[in-house]
Amino acid sequence: MSDIGQNVRSPWPHRLAVVLACATFPLLWVGGLVTTTDAGMAVPDWPSTYGYNLFLYPWQSWLAGPWDLFVEHGHRLLASSVGMLSIALVVVLWRSEPRTWVRRLGFAALALVIFQGVLGGMRVLLDERTLAMFHGCTGPLFFSVAVALAVVTSSNWLSTDAPLAGPHSGQVRRLAVVTAILFYLQLVFGAVLRHMPIESQPATFALAVRFHLLLAGVLVLHVAMSTWLVIRHCRQNRPLLRLTLSLVGLLAVQLLLGASTWVLKFSVPDWAAGWLPWNDFANTAGGWLSTHIITGHVAVGSLLLGTSVATALVALRRLATAAPSYRGATSAMGATT
Repeated sequence: MSDIGQNVRSPWPHRLAVVLACATFPLLWVGGLVTTTDAGMAVPDWPSTYGYNLFLYPWQSWLAGPWDLFVEHGHRLLASSVGMLSIALVVVLWRSEPRTWVRRLGFAALALVIFQGVLGGMRVLLDERTLAMFHGCTGPLFFSVAVALAVVTSSNWLSTDAPLAGPHSGQVRRLAVVTAILFYLQLVFGAVLRHMPIESQPATFALAVRFHLLLAGVLVLHVAMSTWLVIRHCRQNRPLLRLTLSLVGLLAVQLLLGASTWVLKFSVPDWAAGWLPWNDFANTAGGWLSTHIITGHVAVGSLLLGTSVATALVALRRLATAAPSYRGATSAMGATT
């Protein structure tokens, strides 16, 4: 489907897609809080809450109850709201979106959120940590699809402006796509670490940590290279430049949160013990500071994934694979005169 008819497009697909993406991020944050505080089994039944309809559970019992009940039931309410927003978006896309592939992407988002809800329910009914790990991997994937829907329904995507062409455009496009894939793989490694069984061997945990750190280093290199190329060769593309710089800022925050997570959960590394006086704060897993730093690390990871997906889509849409040749440009000029 071409971009003809942009001026008569309904603004509601983009509005709802943005609302869906914005509603999904706090859901991921609260979901991370459920895992961090080990509140996943605070409500032992599903889809009901202690026998009540989810939406009819007494709010006094919810707000005044134990913290783990407050977090888990709040997570369920947020998830239900995101599910209803997904249904509304699919309806709006079906009625007003002429591009078939975008409508299918909307259906894919709905299927993902349903699958995510079933995973969460099965995790409760079966009390299975492995399902919790898959649940933690599917949530960010749904968030990235919601971000993609917000991008492809935006006026910038629908613009008929010609893509920028340059000798490094193809390289920027490839780096952006690979970076988004690597960010998702990093989230998978993070989910494995968070949900690793207590009875796991120390060597298994150490191996997972090494892979997580190795991939973090690779991502730093990818983002640094992409940023250098975009600033040097593609700075005219303002949306791409803004997204790339946002990735840099978010990655810096994420690295700080990751280091703080390790210190607060375990200890200051031996090589840093002499000059990093954090020992008084170390090994405080379960404390207020540790809980929110760890959850923030998980949430910012999902935000990095969403931003990298948006960056990849903008690069694919607004950068041509190669600059036109001199002969091709001359022929085109001759054809128009």
